[in-house]
Amino acid sequence: MSPFIAELIGTMLLILMGGGVVANVVLTKTKGHGAGWLAICTAWALAVFIGVVVAGPYSGAHLNPAISVGLALGGLFPWGDVLPYIVAQMIGAAAGATLVWLVYKDHFDATEDEGAKLGVFSTNAEIRHPVINFLTEAVGTFALMFAVFYITDGEVSWKEHHIVLPVGLGSVGAIPVAFTVWVIGLSLGGPTEYAINPARDIAPRIMHTILPIKGKGSSHWEYAWIPAFGPIAGAMMAAFVYLLLS
Repeated sequence: MSPFIAELIGTMLLILMGGGVVANVVLTKTKGHGAGWLAICTAWALAVFIGVVVAGPYSGAHLNPAISVGLALGGLFPWGDVLPYIVAQMIGAAAGATLVWLVYKDHFDATEDEGAKLGVFSTNAEIRHPVINFLTEAVGTFALMFAVFYITDGEVSWKEHHIVLPVGLGSVGAIPVAFTVWVIGLSLGGPTEYAINPARDIAPRIMHTILPIKGKGSSHWEYAWIPAFGPIAGAMMAAFVYLLLS
């Protein structure tokens, strides 16, 4: 699998599972209706785990334009690969959002709340305060990016007769990333629904705009710059701090 395809598929799985849990919780007549914030944060964390496990061996599993930019600023990723990764992430996120809509189409049709429908695709602040909303996204992504700089793959070996045999625990490296996203959602997700990933918000918001969703209302593009640029700013700050401490 090429890095481009890995980022596309990994991000698609991320949004499929992450958007899927929001749909299950907020849309009408689903089995998970009203399950709450803990269910949403937990499933998003596990969605990250799935995406990282699948894409990690082939692309490093950025799954997030802010991560790609932050790693490049930190000197751990070539700048020439940033744009192809972002394109793959955006395509994957759009595909994942479309699959969520197809799976939950009957429930979208049965739901009257326009905000709930948009919430499946993108984030929003219940209290609109652009400076604070931007800061919230930047701080959340700073925490994610800073942790990523210090996360290494789980590695266990077994030595027998001077022969070192690796034990297959590569996916363990995805666990700390998932835990980081989980705690960010639980602790900092309340004000803005913690996009912390431009692809997670912008590509699905585009799909909300163009898909024939019954009674969908506005896509609120006036807010979209916050989940687009707040995470980038936070990742850049984390990269600068990482370089200062290195």
